[in-house]
Amino acid sequence: MQAFHNDPSVKEKYLSRVAAHAAADRLIQGTGWNGSKGCAVGCTLEAYDHSRYPIELGLPEWLARLEDSIFEGLPAEDAMTWPQRFLEAIPVGADVEPVRHKLAVLRLDRLISLQTSLLGKGVDDAVNGVLAAMYQVRRCHEAEANHEVCEITFDAAESAARSAAESAWSAAESAWSAAESAAESAARSAAESAWSAAWSAAWSAAWSAAWSAARSAAESAWRQEAKDLLSLLAGA
Repeated sequence: MQAFHNDPSVKEKYLSRVAAHAAADRLIQGTGWNGSKGCAVGCTLEAYDHSRYPIELGLPEWLARLEDSIFEGLPAEDAMTWPQRFLEAIPVGADVEPVRHKLAVLRLDRLISLQTSLLGKGVDDAVNGVLAAMYQVRRCHEAEANHEVCEITFDAAESAARSAAESAWSAAESAWSAAESAAESAARSAAESAWSAAWSAAWSAAWSAAWSAARSAAESAWRQEAKDLLSLLAGA
């Protein structure tokens, strides 16, 4: 598959369309296409159907879905320029399929780095299993990106990753259950209303701060994903 069917006029058609929608403030998050406004995919096709990307733009469906996910995950101010930046980055006639695997390698590198920085290596079997599975999946994506054959199937790599993640999650659940039980016990022993009010306020503040931090982290992650994707597409 060649991007834009190896025809510059196809790229120009869709670039002009998304630019016009952006200028008219018709790009919106949370809506595919309502006939006049829509998301990145909606305003590109003037319809909401990821399967039309290979037909109309010469781009794989997985890339349409990724473009869509990034658009929804970015902060609004970044999302409004995303469809145009996305199309501009793709060279006419490029084979973008290897980008799928190269992007996965970058994601895994970040996850491996985060895992080792937060938990270190050799903490327990669950952590080691997660890291081993990550490296295994990374090797497969790297092989595919280089048009080579992975020594194991993706199904086997994903199965190993899932098994390791489940083991780690089980350990985390046990720790959380113990902490929750201790918290409930402490709460029950605090009978005074002042303490109850303070507990409620503290919980509310902690939840609000956690939600804000999670949202900020998610937006940062989507910005990184967008940056990596644009860079890889430009080099396709």
